[in-house]
Amino acid sequence: MRALILGATGFVGRALVGALGDAGEDVRAGSRRSLVSLPERASWVHCDLTRPETIAPALAGVDVAYYLVHSMGQRGGDFRAIDRTCALELARAAAASTCQRIIYLGGVAPRGQPSEHLASRLEVGEILRGGAVPTLELRASMIVGNGGASWQVVRDLAARLPFMVLPRWLDSKSCPISLADAIAALVAARNVPLAGSAWFDIPGPDTLSVREMLAIVAELDGRRIPAIRVPVLTPHLSAMWLKLVSGADYELARELVLGLTEDLLPQRSFWDVTGHPAQHGFREAAASALASEHPPSLVARVVERIVRRIGPHAITDRATAHGAGLHGRGS
Repeated sequence: MRALILGATGFVGRALVGALGDAGEDVRAGSRRSLVSLPERASWVHCDLTRPETIAPALAGVDVAYYLVHSMGQRGGDFRAIDRTCALELARAAAASTCQRIIYLGGVAPRGQPSEHLASRLEVGEILRGGAVPTLELRASMIVGNGGASWQVVRDLAARLPFMVLPRWLDSKSCPISLADAIAALVAARNVPLAGSAWFDIPGPDTLSVREMLAIVAELDGRRIPAIRVPVLTPHLSAMWLKLVSGADYELARELVLGLTEDLLPQRSFWDVTGHPAQHGFREAAASALASEHPPSLVARVVERIVRRIGPHAITDRATAHGAGLHGRGS
């Protein structure tokens, strides 16, 4: 089975290229810029979804195409319009190719109104599932791994906040998944019986609030975040605060924070189909991500050192410090 991975330079794409290549699969890594390091059976192909003429050659002889692309965080333009156009072009090209299945990694649908980011991810899924080639859409909340944008925001906040303000939206819950389990799901998706297009969630084993995730990551990093409750702090104001604290791209971080205002809980689990649930809890995944990260910049190290010194003297929230969430399991 020959697989094309679109978005092969992303942190999930790189891991998937490695996993399929190490398993002896024939992998074609598609991206706008070339990849220097590839497994033995992997090759690079130029593919820019904003240039339709590059899509058909990339799909030639392909059995399954992984769609791991999104435009949020790119400079200039309407990312929703770009994502919509790219999905339409891929669906059209796939219909005229040898491709038998598209596997798309999207986002979990909230119960309420989605953010612009989540709305775009869900729209891309609808476009691909509406095409001629059967599409399997896997929906994840946060993917915990070094290089993931959502993870970077949580990691930076946990390491650099001298104290944590607790607006109500930080109690929103999700089931974050480790990068290893997300890759396992993507690999399994090649051979899952599929009568037509379908979508499933890929939840991790823990249900946690954002507040609980921050407490766990801080503890793993050797500190506890004192906290005060500030119910009037909106996600928009919190996103502005990120610009001062996190090294993540601000526009990207802003959209991610706005997506946290609703619970992102699974409705239709992919593990019920495969019979192999996620194996790594949030604490284990977070510890692995922290252990594998690159050393932070000098400025970041100075900030984190200062925070460790002043943090314990700030106002504490006893429930946050000693709550059950600190030990890795949500309610």
